[in-house]
Amino acid sequence: MTAEIPARSPAHRLAGHTAGSLSRGIRQAMNALRRNLFNSIGNTILSGMMLALFWLVIPPFVDWAVTHATIAGISKSACDGSGACWTFIKVRLPSFFYGSFPPTERWRVDLAALLLVAFGIPVLRDRVARRGLWVVLLLTVFPVLAGVLLVGGVPGLPYVGTHLWGGLLLNTTISFVAVAGSLPLGMALALGRRSGLPIVRMLSIGFIELWRGVPLLTVLFMATVMLPLFLPHGITIDNLVRAMVALTLFTSAYMAEVVRGGLQGVPSGQEEAAYALGLKWWQVQYCVVLPQALRLVVPGIVNTVVDLFKDTTLVTIVGLFDMLGAVNQAINDPAWLGLAKEGYAFAALLFFVCCFAMSSFGRRFERRLERSTPR
Repeated sequence: MTAEIPARSPAHRLAGHTAGSLSRGIRQAMNALRRNLFNSIGNTILSGMMLALFWLVIPPFVDWAVTHATIAGISKSACDGSGACWTFIKVRLPSFFYGSFPPTERWRVDLAALLLVAFGIPVLRDRVARRGLWVVLLLTVFPVLAGVLLVGGVPGLPYVGTHLWGGLLLNTTISFVAVAGSLPLGMALALGRRSGLPIVRMLSIGFIELWRGVPLLTVLFMATVMLPLFLPHGITIDNLVRAMVALTLFTSAYMAEVVRGGLQGVPSGQEEAAYALGLKWWQVQYCVVLPQALRLVVPGIVNTVVDLFKDTTLVTIVGLFDMLGAVNQAINDPAWLGLAKEGYAFAALLFFVCCFAMSSFGRRFERRLERSTPR
């Protein structure tokens, strides 16, 4: 007589399947750790040292930043000193984002940010009709609308001088203008450096090497301190405009070298075939060479943009209070003395979030180009 094996219920089968998947996942994770971190004596020692360092650094930081942190209250007296005083960040947060922009007019900054998102989404999304048109609108119409909103001086919008701009608003504005100006100028310089005309080639090389050979801090000092000395009497240029022009020219030299690397990666047969079809020089560059070259140098362009965004913090040295300048101004306030760690930790976190977002988009855009490239 054969004993009947009781059938397992669906719940038991599901539990068994889940437990088996979990155990396989754990085994795969352990094998990956063993293969990547503990596959030799040297890697084992280094991995142990890093784990010990994490153990020494992370728990005290979490204890300071989270466990004993204070966020309640509106003054320094609300913090007991045992942990981070995030009350300081909460109270001074508007100045970190808007600088000294009038509180009653800050809606204009928010609206400009929304317009940037509205114009940028069609450029960044996949399968968008007439993407080129949206790029043109982002680089032409949006700056005009944003400039009118931020500066004002028209009926219904009071004038707000650029000396009141600051915080993250200033970093974003300078970065956008510098990128929008340096990318086309860098492409022109890269093409000029490869030109067969000796004068164009030498001028392009001279411009690129001049700006790449001068420290950015020196460029900013020249733009804000030395340039006014050479202007005719009575003529002045806004300090923010000078800084944006200096950063645009400086970045264009580096952008030119990035694009030139992409141009060198395009096979010469592509140009020869295009000329054989009867295309003119500008048609060959616009329709054949540049699309392939830019596709190759997306990581380099993203890296240049990220570096530029971080370099905008240098404008605080020439009297423009960007995000880092607003933090320095806040920690020197007698009512908040001694809270430099909180201010710099918040600034580092904010810059990390912005730079990580740009890098993530760059990787996503690069993968999208790889998928769309015919094999």
